[in-house]
Amino acid sequence: MPGISARGLSHEGRRQLAVNLTRVLALYRSILDAYIIEFFTDNLWDTLPCSWQEALDGLNPPQLATMLLGMPGEGEVIRYRSVWPLTLLALKSTACALAFTRTPGFQTPSEFLENPSQSSRLTAPFRKHVRPKKQHEIRRLGEGHLSRFMALGLGLMVKSIEGDQRLVERAQRLDQELLQALEKEEKRNPQVVQTSPRHSPHHVVRWVDPTALCEELLLPLENPCQGRARLLLTGLHACGDLSVALLRHFSCCPEVVALASVGCCYMKLSDPGGYPLSQWVAGLPGYELPYRLREGACHALEEYAERLQKAGPGLRTHCYRAALETVIRRARPELRRPGVQGIPRVHELKIEEYVQRGLQRVGLDPQLPLNLAALQAHQAQENRVVAFFSLALLLAPLVETLILLDRLLYLQEQGFHAELLPIFSPELSPRNLVLVATKMPLGQALSILETEDS
Repeated sequence: MPGISARGLSHEGRRQLAVNLTRVLALYRSILDAYIIEFFTDNLWDTLPCSWQEALDGLNPPQLATMLLGMPGEGEVIRYRSVWPLTLLALKSTACALAFTRTPGFQTPSEFLENPSQSSRLTAPFRKHVRPKKQHEIRRLGEGHLSRFMALGLGLMVKSIEGDQRLVERAQRLDQELLQALEKEEKRNPQVVQTSPRHSPHHVVRWVDPTALCEELLLPLENPCQGRARLLLTGLHACGDLSVALLRHFSCCPEVVALASVGCCYMKLSDPGGYPLSQWVAGLPGYELPYRLREGACHALEEYAERLQKAGPGLRTHCYRAALETVIRRARPELRRPGVQGIPRVHELKIEEYVQRGLQRVGLDPQLPLNLAALQAHQAQENRVVAFFSLALLLAPLVETLILLDRLLYLQEQGFHAELLPIFSPELSPRNLVLVATKMPLGQALSILETEDS
């Protein structure tokens, strides 16, 4: 999906982008605020302009992927079956033009051409226990897997901060398992023996407060040879406020000279405190991003477009869940949007079977009398549900762009060099934009990050 590059914008250009984003998001707030499971209870289809309804009604999933999301199948040409209203075309163009580009400087990751499950850029010991998505990420950026690769693969001194004792204990077991595997590998192939000593990551159990400095994070692992220690902070999908904490540590601590952070789980940001960070965005009318908008920004646009192209039966899940919501509201009007634990193999169930299982999961009688005709009428609108959800996904990257742009502006207001660039394949890793900051010129660091290993 095309977009705008943060590197191509001046500081003033970034400010203007923030202004444009807040204006556009205010225009389409009703779509972003909506919960797809309330499609029928809140009559979401009728909240769209009549001309949009006419253009989108009857489009099948592959057509939505091609025409609305602008992601045609391989070799496919975008052809509209009717004349779309200018307002809908303007929304589509604006969503593409104002979002940060998520396309990295490489096509399909060459590391998976031979085997889609094994990165050719990692040796077997470093692939063990690591899914392909994470193999791709740690090799591009370098999460216990990231710290393990940086320490035992690159020979760096690494401190890993984790709030969950159980995860730390598991990481330490995996460290030892990898060390043993590397030692066996060296015995089999003496020519690959690492000359520098290996140090396992130093794991620390600690919750990081986004509003305060963590002294443990800043303590060096060894005495620096000359002067003060120099630290690089990295966060591979640092969840919610952890990304904010990394930015504040970089900003406030002279020991920290560089930052590489990929954020995620924007809905977990503190409000206020986690957004906005910059004075510029905080001063704009309509800057607010409530929970629902930040949650939507975490969806995987490319992955959903691929699902649309395949038109699999799994797409009906949203329709089924929205139909279930109507039954829940009739039985208990005060019960709104309850969590429904995953119902396996939804696509193989009749809609009434799904509703019965869903009622049981929210503590209601699964034998409640059902209006089968009404449920079937809802099911007949499955493509409308998919179309509305696709509209929300089209806008979601604008929310992510505003959150990340706010972080860029915050660092620039502190006088630091900061850039944002796509570093992962979005098909493998939806949150693929890395924020890079340094207290010195960025040119050399960005050149390294953008170079694809042969």
